[in-house]
Amino acid sequence: MNHRYLGPLHEMAATTPTELWNDSCSLNELRYAVERGAVGATTNPVIVGEVLAKEAADWREPIGKLIADHPTASEDDLAWKLIEATAVRGAALLRPIFERSAGRQGRLSIQTDPRWWADAPRLIEQSLHFQTLAPNLHVKLPVTQAGLIAAEEVTFHGVSVNATVSFTAAQAIAIAEAIERGLDRRVRAGLPIADMPPVVTIMVGRVDDWLRVVAERDGLTVHPTFYDWSGVAVLKNAYREFRRRGFRSRLLAAAYRHHLHWSEFIGGDVVVSIPHKWQRRFNESAVTVESRIDRPVDPAVVAELRAVFPDFRMAYDLDGMVPAQFDTYGATRRTLRQFLAAYDGVVQAIRDRHLPNPDVR
Repeated sequence: MNHRYLGPLHEMAATTPTELWNDSCSLNELRYAVERGAVGATTNPVIVGEVLAKEAADWREPIGKLIADHPTASEDDLAWKLIEATAVRGAALLRPIFERSAGRQGRLSIQTDPRWWADAPRLIEQSLHFQTLAPNLHVKLPVTQAGLIAAEEVTFHGVSVNATVSFTAAQAIAIAEAIERGLDRRVRAGLPIADMPPVVTIMVGRVDDWLRVVAERDGLTVHPTFYDWSGVAVLKNAYREFRRRGFRSRLLAAAYRHHLHWSEFIGGDVVVSIPHKWQRRFNESAVTVESRIDRPVDPAVVAELRAVFPDFRMAYDLDGMVPAQFDTYGATRRTLRQFLAAYDGVVQAIRDRHLPNPDVR
């Protein structure tokens, strides 16, 4: 029987250990990805805001119903009910995959409140609440000092963690260690872990972005193509250490800027969480599906990035940072500010419906 060729991403998902996820909770985008082999999805405040904008007509009635059903709720309460509703809706589409895989695949990631990045008790409380919404959710926790505490605790309570706001090998290792402690506690308590597939994100594109910001801010210069290899180099270095230490978490590549953020990770036991627009571009490209995960980044590129950028040394080196530095790293602060601004946009969408501007017809 002849099968229609659905592109390189489907070929990768069908023939390699590398998992494809959809970087959105949009149902139309998620259906496209699942047809091509995707087995998971992710959200964050930016993604939820984009979905609400793209699918405004689909969400007009649900938002109206939320407001009618909770007439005294605060804007923040309504915003979180809406964020949760987008996650539950996307998780339902993935539920068959979840059931077929006995919980190892078919999950959607919902992110904790970015305002609580420094508040471990609140991160823990919200993570445990998210666990009650649907059986097939990952909970996204930031790799901050508070996030490390929360990750161990909620893992012990059976939450499958997706670590996010993570840009460095040191962050990835520290959160993987925290998850390991939580898993070990569960084993000692006689609790199951077979259906818990934690992942640790490295936002590879935001590594590239941050070095460009630093170069402009500080007047630094490297070969212009080297930026595109910085996030790739960080993830590959972390991947080698994850395999050496046998972590039960898998790495996830996020924040796509170009095809190296996908093609260089093919063949690895990793997740590639790709936005819809990049999935289409990659599926229409001539990039071949071949294992590249073990091909090292050109040592000359790594050497120059290390020589020019202290921030790259902090990101690339396995001991480049200690947890006390995680909260103040430039890419962390920059991303948290963007997530906070995006969350404010979700609140604004609620406000515009709940309290329309009388100056506009």
